[in-house]
Amino acid sequence: MRKRLLFLFLPQLFCTSLSEAQTWTLDDCLRYAMENNISLGKAGVTRQTAAETTRQSKAQVLPSLSFSTSHSVAYTPWLLDGTATVTDGRVEQSVDKVSYNGQYSLSANWTVWNGNRNYNQVRLNALAEQQALIDSIMTARNIEEQIMQLYVQILYTKEAISVNKATLEAAKLNEQRGSHMVDVGQMSRADLSLLTAERAQDEYNVVEAESQERNYKRQLKELLQLTTEEPFDIAMPEYTEAMALEPVPALATVYSGALESRPELKSAMLSLKSAEVQGRIARAQRMPTLSMTASVSAGTNSLTDEAWAAQMKANVRSGASLSLSVPLFDQRTTRTAVNKAKLQRQDAELEIRNRQTALYSTIENYWIQAGNYQKQYVAAKVSTQSAQDSYDLLSEQFAVGLKNIVELQDGKTRLLSARQSELQSKYMTILNLRMLAFYRNGVMSGDTAEH
Repeated sequence: MRKRLLFLFLPQLFCTSLSEAQTWTLDDCLRYAMENNISLGKAGVTRQTAAETTRQSKAQVLPSLSFSTSHSVAYTPWLLDGTATVTDGRVEQSVDKVSYNGQYSLSANWTVWNGNRNYNQVRLNALAEQQALIDSIMTARNIEEQIMQLYVQILYTKEAISVNKATLEAAKLNEQRGSHMVDVGQMSRADLSLLTAERAQDEYNVVEAESQERNYKRQLKELLQLTTEEPFDIAMPEYTEAMALEPVPALATVYSGALESRPELKSAMLSLKSAEVQGRIARAQRMPTLSMTASVSAGTNSLTDEAWAAQMKANVRSGASLSLSVPLFDQRTTRTAVNKAKLQRQDAELEIRNRQTALYSTIENYWIQAGNYQKQYVAAKVSTQSAQDSYDLLSEQFAVGLKNIVELQDGKTRLLSARQSELQSKYMTILNLRMLAFYRNGVMSGDTAEH
C-alpha cells in the first residue's frame, strides 16, 4: 500500500525505489510507462489542444461584444473670434484653438443563421477531440504491446543465460576430465584441445546471451523514458507449463472482441463521422447567412461648456441592423468543398476496411504462432528429456573411456539445442496467448503469476 501511494503522488521517488530494488514487474513497467512515456505525453497535449478548439467553436456560436474608445486633440492656429465649429452635429461657438474630442462605443455582432455551419463546426471539433482521445489510447496500446514483447524476451534471455551457464559448467568439467585422461595417457592432446575449444565456445554463448539481455533492457528503458544509470532489472515471475498449454482461443472469438475494443477501428469510425459533418458544412455554403449587429456610442468635446456626464447623455446614439447575405456565384468553391467531402467519406470507408483487414491479419498471426509454438513446446519437452538422458549416459561412458570426444560433443550439442528450443517455444507460446487475450479484451494484465 505504501508503494502504491508513493507511485500515485511521487512518481520519481517510486522510480528510485524500484531501481534500488533492481526489479520491475510487468505491472510496474506498464503503470510507469503510462505516466512517463513521452509519446503518450505528446498525445495528451494534442488531446487538450483539440478540447480547446472545441470550446472556442462553442463560444463562437454566441454573440460577440466589444468596446472601443478614441481620443483626439485638434489645433486650429488661425481661428478667429466668433468662428463657429461643428462637433457631433452641433454648432459650437468658441475661441479655443486647442480642442479635445472623445468617442466611446459598445457594439455587438451575432450570426443568427448560416445554414448551421457554426453548429456543425462544433460537432466536427468535438469529433476531432474524441479522435485525439482515441489516438492517445491507441498509442498507449502500442506501448503496452511493445513492453509485453520486450519483457518476455528478457525473461527468455535470462533463462537462456542460465542454460548456457549450466552447459559451460559441464564443458569445464569435461575439460578437467580430459586433462586428467591426458595425464594418464587415455586421451591425446588434440582431443583435449577440442574440449578446450568447446569450453571457450560455451563462454562465448554466455557472453552473447548476456549482451542480448542488456539490449532488450535498453529498449525497455527507452519505452519507460528511464535515463538513470542505476541498475535496472525485471522480476522473474513463474511461467509455468500450464500457462503454455492453455487452450488457444478461437480466431473468430478474438477478432470479434477486437472489433469492439481496438482503438484504431474506433478512430477510423470517427473519421467517417467527421467526413459526414464536413459534407453538411460544405453544403451549407449554398445557404444565406443572416447576421445582426447593434451598437451604442457617445462622445464629448472640450469646445462646449457642458459637463462630461451631460455631454455623454446628450450625445448617446444607438442602433441595430439586420443583414442577409445570399451566395449567387462563388467560383465553384461550394461544389469543390462538397465533392471533397464525398471523397473524404469514401477514403474513411476504405480506411475502415483496411484497418479491419490489418487487424485480422495481426490476430491471425498471433493465433497461428500460438498454435505452432504450443505444438513445438510439447515436442521440445520430450526432446529435451531424451537429449538429457543421452548426454548423461555419454558423460558416464566418456569418463571411463567408452565414448570419444566427438560423440560427447554431439550429445552436448543436441542437449543444448533441445533446451533452447524448449525455452523459446515455451515463452513464445505464452507471449502469443497473452497477445490474443490483449486483442480480445483490450486489457494488458501484467500479473503473470496469477494468469
